[in-house]
Amino acid sequence: METTRHFTATTYVVSDGAVALHEHDGLGKWLPPGGHVDRDELPHEAALREVREETGLDVDLVAEQGTFGSETVDPLPEPRYHLLADVNVFDEVVGHQHVDMVYFARADTRAIRPADGEQPADDWAWFSPADLAAEHVDPDVEEIGREVVEVVGE
Repeated sequence: METTRHFTATTYVVSDGAVALHEHDGLGKWLPPGGHVDRDELPHEAALREVREETGLDVDLVAEQGTFGSETVDPLPEPRYHLLADVNVFDEVVGHQHVDMVYFARADTRAIRPADGEQPADDWAWFSPADLAAEHVDPDVEEIGREVVEVVGE
């Protein structure tokens, strides 16, 4: 069986020392904003678009800019992590995976206003590092959530 892979972008957004997560209606777990990279966009553009659609926030990426460039090559903002996530596993066979580019970002406000068709604002919460452990979020989300608050700061 062939494994299907899609490119995705996820963004951990920090404001006032807390990270924004929503309880994903399909997966039933707390996750940051993110989604598929469209055919006509770059990964960092998808990261910003997904944040804007899902939260209504305009954020600033906290990312190193690549240093290599030439007349035909442009450097891009570098994701903090590149992760491979199993999405569908049947009888121990992986059928679908996401190649996820994980970004960190800063928001000037905590006012969540999702676009039409997105999960409502009530599904979102801001988590301090202590809240991440108390709410029993998945270990990877907790670890990256703690890191992003430390890196991005207040």
